[in-house]
Amino acid sequence: MNAMNIEAPDAQRCGTIAIVGKPNVGKSTLLNALVGQKISITSRKAQTTRHRITGMRTLGVTQFVFVDTPGFQTIHNNALNRALNKTVQGAVGDVDLVLFVVEAGSFTPADARVLALIQKGTPTLLVANKLDNIHRRGDIAPWLQTMQERHAFAEFIPMSAKNAKDVERLFGICERYLPEQPWMYAEDELTDRSEKFLAAEIVREKLFRLTGDELPYTSTVIIDKFEEEPPARKGQKRLLKIAATIVVERDGHKAMIIGDKGERIKRMGTEARVELEKLMDAKVFIELWVKVRSGWADDEARVRSFGYES
Repeated sequence: MNAMNIEAPDAQRCGTIAIVGKPNVGKSTLLNALVGQKISITSRKAQTTRHRITGMRTLGVTQFVFVDTPGFQTIHNNALNRALNKTVQGAVGDVDLVLFVVEAGSFTPADARVLALIQKGTPTLLVANKLDNIHRRGDIAPWLQTMQERHAFAEFIPMSAKNAKDVERLFGICERYLPEQPWMYAEDELTDRSEKFLAAEIVREKLFRLTGDELPYTSTVIIDKFEEEPPARKGQKRLLKIAATIVVERDGHKAMIIGDKGERIKRMGTEARVELEKLMDAKVFIELWVKVRSGWADDEARVRSFGYES
């Protein structure tokens, strides 16, 4: 009797991929596009991402574990920035693949400082983001040549994080560099961060977006209360009760956030509530407060107490 020829199922693949780059090159936008849901906040203000945020996406037999990092900081040498830079250095030290994100056609001293952190043995892809800002594609070729001279990149990927086809192509490229091993997370998990953490981040995003460049980047958000109540009746959504404190360094910043007759802080709360209800599929009640803590960003103990690694 002949033995049946049964093909073994494809082995699972899983690996970690660090997304690194200077501030404001589109790392968080790229992470959100790769995960398929917003888990990392974005704004035009440099220094928006402050924590190592892991996002997962499982496609077929492969699980991609992406690590978004703060932009490497060189301008202000305070306790906050030292903690952020330590986070970047830790993230690139033990991964299977690095996505080095730069703006297509550009390479600055700030980009060079991030590139210097990448260990020589780690496969690194050059992600030339914001390609849609380049009017003539022919201008990219000489730039790519100079980039290859700077680092032995495994591949070049000109793309736009806002283009779905570019993102899909990036998955196919990344997959080749990930080892065959069991998945680290459940198939439907999207991030290792808690809802409480995401709530603080969403409030901080609204803070930065509604104050623009008026407010120093050192402002932060602390969650004082995060309570969940189950649905009262079948078919209803759970209720989340959130109280958050916005911490600033000066009385003038506090007045700026509150706004005329409290209009600005009220709008922040409304925008945060709407986004959190969508993100967490829940009914959300949120209260925002503002406190002044002078010099907190240069106080090692306070930086740690506010949840930053040190």
